[in-house]
Amino acid sequence: MKFLLGTKQQMTQFFAENGHVFPATVVSLSPVVVTALKTVAENGYSAVQVGFGTSRPALRTKAELGHSKEPYKVIREFRLEADPTFAIGDTIDPTLFDLGQKVAVSGISKGKGFQGVVKRHGFSGGRRSHGQKHSEREHGSIGGGLRTRVPKGMRMGGRMGTDRITVKNLQVLHIDTAANEMYIKGAIPGRRGTLLEIIG
Repeated sequence: MKFLLGTKQQMTQFFAENGHVFPATVVSLSPVVVTALKTVAENGYSAVQVGFGTSRPALRTKAELGHSKEPYKVIREFRLEADPTFAIGDTIDPTLFDLGQKVAVSGISKGKGFQGVVKRHGFSGGRRSHGQKHSEREHGSIGGGLRTRVPKGMRMGGRMGTDRITVKNLQVLHIDTAANEMYIKGAIPGRRGTLLEIIG
């Protein structure tokens, strides 16, 4: 399994050699360093733990500084099917991926705040006729016959966004090793600066 961490940048157009143009998202990459290894014999499962980005030591907890000498901004763990072949301190770079390879990208979507049912769930709202005056964007009745409570799972207004979203079958269009950037076909969840997990 191939994996990498990066931060989302802007969207752009990517022109292939045959003249085709694709919508692409630019992902900024930084060195991903292996910080710990998990094996079946010692931990019961196989995984690689990596550190991404840098931070001031004053912003890290004592547990984080004791776990790794470098004050990494983010530490993530990727599970593997077999015991890892990496060594602690190895650097994982984007050359691990191939052009045209299909990848899955995970990130936190944009937060929308408190939203009503029209925006959050796609409700059509109330009718604009027959005496309805202030119910254009209301959800309508939430009861139901003999029930004296609101059923669990009722779609209502509430916080929208900030969900972990995974988009599969995205294609790697270009890898710029000089600028440490990767161009991925299509849209990716999150705002600029959102941490992304790229798994191939």
